[in-house]
Amino acid sequence: MTPSNGRSYDPGVPDMPGVNVLSALPGLRLTGPRRAVFEAIAAASVPFTADELAQSLPGVGRATVFRTIRLLQDLEVLCRVPLEDGSVRYQLSRGDHHHHLVCSQCGAVDEFDDPELDGLIARNAKRTGFTLASHSLELYGRCAACSASRS
Repeated sequence: MTPSNGRSYDPGVPDMPGVNVLSALPGLRLTGPRRAVFEAIAAASVPFTADELAQSLPGVGRATVFRTIRLLQDLEVLCRVPLEDGSVRYQLSRGDHHHHLVCSQCGAVDEFDDPELDGLIARNAKRTGFTLASHSLELYGRCAACSASRS
């Protein structure tokens, strides 16, 4: 399956970065349920909610799903995407610092990075005496496909 950002999330590929990250951590077991959660995430072609993921894995405990989502977020394998309505969806992350373009019509999420924008944010924080720990930015509108279909 290929999401809107063009990356393949084929769970059959043995070199899945998240699985490699999980198996490389000392003391962290890559259990069957944890692997099932990751493979379901890797197969997702669109951003998903934690509840949707849990419902798609009836053989895996709900707590395991939620803990694995949190673990993958902490490892920067999974990206948390807040939506306009306050709900949250998740998708695999490319791993480096980025921001999101969120389509309000179809729900597509694309990632972008902009070092100049990040510099502007840091300069504004510094100018006001604010100690910046981190930031996130989501831009909401219509993706190219949805914009074209409205024309």
